[in-house]
Amino acid sequence: MVVVAHADDAEFGCAGTAARWAKEGWDVYYVICTDGGSGGPDDATDVSEEARQKTVETRMQEQRKACSILGVKDVFFLGQRDGVLQPTIELRKKLVRLYRTYKPSRLICQSPVRSWEPALSIGAFHPDHLAAGEAALACAYPASQNPWDFPELFEQEGLKPHKIKEIFVMSAPNNNYISDISTTIELKSEALRAHVSQLSDHFDEVRTWLTSYNADAGKKIGAAYAEEFHRTENW
Repeated sequence: MVVVAHADDAEFGCAGTAARWAKEGWDVYYVICTDGGSGGPDDATDVSEEARQKTVETRMQEQRKACSILGVKDVFFLGQRDGVLQPTIELRKKLVRLYRTYKPSRLICQSPVRSWEPALSIGAFHPDHLAAGEAALACAYPASQNPWDFPELFEQEGLKPHKIKEIFVMSAPNNNYISDISTTIELKSEALRAHVSQLSDHFDEVRTWLTSYNADAGKKIGAAYAEEFHRTENW
């Protein structure tokens, strides 16, 4: 299960790995925490709720298309308001419900903390990303595996506690795991292309940068392309 803040976040950070796992026979699910409604152009003159809803619908369609390209089994949109995401109890309950329902063995999520080395990158750490990472990890431990957290999910919905065994964190301050995506780099690129509303004007530039970034990661393990994570096991 991949938990991210926005449509397209997973395509940037882990789509090659998600596609490889899907090819290997894993059931891969995406969870998008926000509605994506703040993803309109920075020079927009219409910020009405109607205009915002059009963006929401567009981004959901784009994410579904990207998931189809990657072989993702299903995608869940939690609908939290884009731009102001917080790791609230409401959000955590939604995530715990999904964890206990689909019982993932592996979780990919965003980092809940910024990296300050070699230099602080503001653009790489949207506050929604940090909030999504904090909520995803808080639900992996202890909430999903603790029957006393959200007992109503257990008592009223029959959702028994579930322990996620492996956790992979994107954009972590100290990566320790490199995933070979040499066989799925093209799927990653095509999935990223699906997010037309966000990348249509500069897709080639973004693809060139991201491909170079993944190539640099690949060199560390003698592969053509790779994605990096901080991996940990949940005992």
